[in-house]
Amino acid sequence: MKKLIAFLTIVGFMTFGISNLFAQEEQAQPEEAATEQVAETVAPAVEEAATTDLTPAEGPTTFRESIKKQFIDGGPGFMGIVLVILLLGMAISIERIIYLTMADANSKKLLAGIEEKMKAGDVEGAKQLCKDTRGPVASIFTQGLIRYQDGQSLDEVEKSLISYGGVAAGKLESGLSWIGLCISLAPMFGFMGTVIGMIQAFDDIAAAGDMSPTVVASGMKVALLTTVFGLIAAIILQIFFNFIASKIEKITSDMEDASISFMDILVKYNNK
Repeated sequence: MKKLIAFLTIVGFMTFGISNLFAQEEQAQPEEAATEQVAETVAPAVEEAATTDLTPAEGPTTFRESIKKQFIDGGPGFMGIVLVILLLGMAISIERIIYLTMADANSKKLLAGIEEKMKAGDVEGAKQLCKDTRGPVASIFTQGLIRYQDGQSLDEVEKSLISYGGVAAGKLESGLSWIGLCISLAPMFGFMGTVIGMIQAFDDIAAAGDMSPTVVASGMKVALLTTVFGLIAAIILQIFFNFIASKIEKITSDMEDASISFMDILVKYNNK
């Protein structure tokens, strides 16, 4: 749309300029040399007016353009490092969210199905039901049913549930430490960029031989931009971190409650 407006603006000014030229030719009827001189004089003015009027047509600076400008002003060195850390942390966070979403199954429905199978004495059917259900809860129940089917005692089955529950919880928390590392590194590199930027600003003051407000302000702005972007990256990743941690806590709590209910089902139908 902006390109269309700019194009129409240029066409309009060019049409206006050409119409003025024809009007001058009809009124004054100048000689051919004079006409060429007028055309050469008016054409740059038309181009300059068109170029000048393009700026309002583009509208105000968008938020994305402003962020892009500030990012470039901060320098490609540390700003690039902070950006890489942010992207890496977000990639790990998105992968964890997808994994946890897939792992969050309906344990109550699964327990109801297992109880129905156990009530009918179909241990193999209960085990197959667990295998067909996604999530760590179903995999833990599968291991418990395998040992129960092999004739092991309920105490041994319970120990296997605890052991595999710890393994499943470890898989849920996998990658969380890397997100925490990105949260710590982003502001650290931002502060480092600020310190180096301050050093460069003082070098510029020393080279200029005068503590001019212009020199100090420009150097301080570049130095502080890395800190700002480092803190923004840390805040974004911290939100992801807390969301993932809450989902892990929910799934872990569900695993513990479901394991207790599962053992109650085995005890209930053990002698039948």
